[in-house]
Amino acid sequence: MNKHIEFPSQNEYPLYAEMYMKLVKKDGSLIEQLKSSLDSTKTLISNLSIDELNYRYKKNKWSIKEVLVHIIDDERIYGYRALCFARNDKTNLPGFEQEDYNLNSDTSERTIENVMEEYEALRLSTITLFNGLSDKSLKRIGIANGNQASARALGYHILGHDLHHIKTIENLYLKELRK
Repeated sequence: MNKHIEFPSQNEYPLYAEMYMKLVKKDGSLIEQLKSSLDSTKTLISNLSIDELNYRYKKNKWSIKEVLVHIIDDERIYGYRALCFARNDKTNLPGFEQEDYNLNSDTSERTIENVMEEYEALRLSTITLFNGLSDKSLKRIGIANGNQASARALGYHILGHDLHHIKTIENLYLKELRK
């Protein structure tokens, strides 16, 4: 059975996260939404060619495959933050520079099968993490990169961030590719 995880109040996440929060259903179905986005992303990616996966809509923009690795990096980091906050760790966690992560990801050396294997394994781990957290721990607040957030807000952030980038792949990358 999937856990009902109430959508966080606005004081549980930083203002910048609103762009992600507005993309998710606010009905407590975080776990179902994470599963659904996993399935839809796997379907989307499985229908793309190697050339499409390596496509950049502008010279200095990430390829679709690099966007996927960025989603993975972000989910892994935000999942760790959620665990720390849920366990009431009072450490002020550091931020991360996404451009540096991308630059050093060696994504071009990876197969899409390898990337998607990591994506799926991580998503299933994220689902298991949030399904196992108590309501009390989900509401605990921590600080990362100078911003306060609750553990549950980070779960919704993970989902919204994923949806944002998949929407960008569909509405920008693929539209440009198919002109």
